[in-house]
Amino acid sequence: MSVPDYMQCAEDHQTVLVVVQPVGIVPEDQFFRIYKRIASVAQVSIRDSQRNLYIRYRHHYLPENNEWGDFQTHRKVVGLISVTTCGSAKEWPQTLDRFHGQKEVFGATLYDSRLLVFGLQGEIAEQQRTDVAFYSSYDDCPNVEKRVEDFVESIFIVLESKRLDRATDKSGDKIPLLCVPFEKKDFVGLDTDSRHYKKRCQGRMRKHVGDLCLQAGMLQDALVHYHMAVELLRSVNDFLWLGAALEGLCSASVIFHYPGGTAGGAAGRKPSLAQGQGQAADAGKRHRPGAQEVLIDPGALTANGISADTSSEIGRAKNCLGPEDIIEKYKEAISYYGKYKNAGVIELEACVKAVRVLAIQKRAMEASEFLQNAVYINLGQLSEEEKIQRYSILSELYHLIGFHRKSAFFKRVAAMQCVAPTIPEPGWRACYKLLLETLPGYSLSLDPKDFSKGTHRGWAAVQMRLLHELVYASRRMGNPGLSVRHLSFLLQTMLDFLSDQEKKEVTQSLENYTSKCPGGMEVLTLPDGLKLPPVAFTKLPIIRSVKLLDLPVSLRPHKQKGLLENNMSTKSPFIYSPIIMHTRGEERNKNIEFQWVQGEVCEVQLMVYNPMPFELRVEHMGLLTSGVEFEALPAALFLPAESGLYPVTLVGVPRTAGNITVTGYHTSVFGVTSDCLLEGLPSVITSGCMVEVIPSLPRLQLSTSLPRSAHPLQPSKEELSSSVSVQLFNGETQHLTITLENIGSEDLETLEVASKTCNTKEKLFGEFLSWDLEEAVSQLPLKPGQSVTLTVNIKVRLDFSGGENLLQDLNDDGISVTGLPISSPLRQVLKPRAETKPLGSESSKTDYNHVKLSSDTTFISQFLKLHVANNKIKNAITTIYITTPDKTHYTYRIYTGARISFLIPVCCPPTRHCKYEAVHSISRLVKLLKNRVEDDVQAAQRLSADEVVLTV
Repeated sequence: MSVPDYMQCAEDHQTVLVVVQPVGIVPEDQFFRIYKRIASVAQVSIRDSQRNLYIRYRHHYLPENNEWGDFQTHRKVVGLISVTTCGSAKEWPQTLDRFHGQKEVFGATLYDSRLLVFGLQGEIAEQQRTDVAFYSSYDDCPNVEKRVEDFVESIFIVLESKRLDRATDKSGDKIPLLCVPFEKKDFVGLDTDSRHYKKRCQGRMRKHVGDLCLQAGMLQDALVHYHMAVELLRSVNDFLWLGAALEGLCSASVIFHYPGGTAGGAAGRKPSLAQGQGQAADAGKRHRPGAQEVLIDPGALTANGISADTSSEIGRAKNCLGPEDIIEKYKEAISYYGKYKNAGVIELEACVKAVRVLAIQKRAMEASEFLQNAVYINLGQLSEEEKIQRYSILSELYHLIGFHRKSAFFKRVAAMQCVAPTIPEPGWRACYKLLLETLPGYSLSLDPKDFSKGTHRGWAAVQMRLLHELVYASRRMGNPGLSVRHLSFLLQTMLDFLSDQEKKEVTQSLENYTSKCPGGMEVLTLPDGLKLPPVAFTKLPIIRSVKLLDLPVSLRPHKQKGLLENNMSTKSPFIYSPIIMHTRGEERNKNIEFQWVQGEVCEVQLMVYNPMPFELRVEHMGLLTSGVEFEALPAALFLPAESGLYPVTLVGVPRTAGNITVTGYHTSVFGVTSDCLLEGLPSVITSGCMVEVIPSLPRLQLSTSLPRSAHPLQPSKEELSSSVSVQLFNGETQHLTITLENIGSEDLETLEVASKTCNTKEKLFGEFLSWDLEEAVSQLPLKPGQSVTLTVNIKVRLDFSGGENLLQDLNDDGISVTGLPISSPLRQVLKPRAETKPLGSESSKTDYNHVKLSSDTTFISQFLKLHVANNKIKNAITTIYITTPDKTHYTYRIYTGARISFLIPVCCPPTRHCKYEAVHSISRLVKLLKNRVEDDVQAAQRLSADEVVLTV
């Protein structure tokens, strides 16, 4: 016997073997359809008996294995069911001859046979025959199972008769010597009259009867005969058959202790004991570990077909082995098998059976010892197919006991055997399929999401080797798409474990594959139904942060509100609750405060990093969004080797209004297109992903007739300013022409103009700006490309009688026109220029902004020389405030121009007259100011002031 049956288990010893084979030409699908129905009859309850007969079906069985039927009766083919298709009566004789020829192959051991004929009709089909069943078609055969049950019962009758014949054989010295095929030549010339020879014959026959009892459903009797056979065979050192007797004893004990079987079948097998009383007595002990030794009543054996004369040999033998003893006896039997080179198959199958028992007992380490022994059993010259089967079964058994990595190892060996150099046509598809089955054993999954859940699991070097083998196998299969997918997966998940040289080699191979078959994000479905998820290159490049950018100032939208709305209360009737804000924290983090505008180019900034040791070329990189229609404008990147954080700005244009969410980005690297979603990148820092897109707004371009100011203002973040300058004297008027052009795509329907002053401590008296909007409004709506002109009159009118503060901003350029935050409707703001502070820290290290003065005015002169005589104070304004303790205020404003200076008493004491005095030199200015300050300080002293405060 050269081919082992790796699917055997201990309970197979109680089954009878039936071969089901086609005769002639039978469609394969139809044959296996009938075979499945036949195999469903795996257990038959014998009528008029409490026993069950178990059947094991095979559709292919080597006749040479049948020669070992005397050694172990479950290896003997006792039944044959042939399936044939016969279309006419002319074909019937030939079909019948083929059936008889098939019976002759197993004729020496067959108990009974049946022929199932499909398609034949007529007189022949109407004949009543026990060995032939006729059916009109494969679809019209309702009683196939019933025919098989009758066939099994006929087998049982023959089996029972043989058991009785062998058990009641009283021929004494004439007991035949049972032997295996390779022993026949060894017994030629032996003395058949010796006591040693007779014991050998008796021991082997006892073992054989034990097999028949086990098949016939008489478990207790089988145990007795096995014990007797062990004693007889041990006495004559018949090691091969002693091993078989021990294995039979183990099998019977396994059937008793584990009714559910050891093969993992869904339907459990229940032992059938011959005696009803014995069955009831042992039912309570069947599942108890203590039920290991049951004594047999010798008087009960006669009813079961065993002669009463044998009772003296039995004595008080042990009936059943315990779980621990089963394994010890298996080890002993295997050691005996190992003494015979030609018993390698028997030894290997015994190891497999023991492993299945140990798997149920959850004794994984002992099971691995049996498997390790099975690996080194020499079975001679095995074909490549037999080697593949052997390694695959070893893999399954290691998996059964929980040795997943060892299981994956043997599965991979089987895969490599499929493409061995000695095979003329390597089976690359089988190799690829087996390699896929090894993935779980190496903690490897083909889903990239499993590698983003924390630390790396498994052995990276082994995983990379396995992925390379998958790439090569898929290429030899002629499927470059699979090669691209596996290489992409390798590069994405194993990037941290690749050396610089390996990174270059893998990327070069990937580019070669993608030149023929570009990689995408589609799910690949294999012929066996396995689906390979897409692989996104989230590490090429690595993204560290994502930030949505506001529009440029000139494009930012502003909410429309009237001029009076600035003074409205902003109080809300709703109560602030920190709990509510906490529960909505996630939503707050995802929303952006600013808005994007439909039709305008919007930007998202990414901080990227190139982990590769060479320049990374990203051919296309764009945004992925949801919510509104968005046109992403792809960019091409060239990132230096190991660049560190590198800012990249991706742009796009929203085409509709609504809420838009940036869900990720897409790239094209090495010919592989990837869609990278932010939700799958927990390490990416983002300040928000959702932003509101408002409808398109008008856009205006402003130009004026006045020259631009040399000192532009610093507007607020919400304002867009255009600064112009004009020099005016009090009472003088200047016309400012403002041209507004619609450069957008929307009509301008409303125009508003407003003026506003800076927020300073002084109050402004007098109106400087005036305009007429009637002519400009009459030209509305303003179409795209059209323009409108607005004239603003600037007239300086200073009112010195209204309060203690006058004009806050006055310089050599006059009034500054600033503003114009533009929205729809247009709102223009013309305001005075912000106050410029001329006294910088560069000219003096001492802060003289607030100085306390006594009646001594010498300090005042030095103070004025220091600040006024300095060249840096030219083209600026210095304001002097004198405040007495009784809250009397004296304010002087010094304006120093390029050629002339003015000393302006903004608010004088009641006894003086306010006037302008022109001073053409710094010394004259200092002297004049000194005199005035001294006079005013003296006046303050006359008011009984202890001190005054001078603030510049």
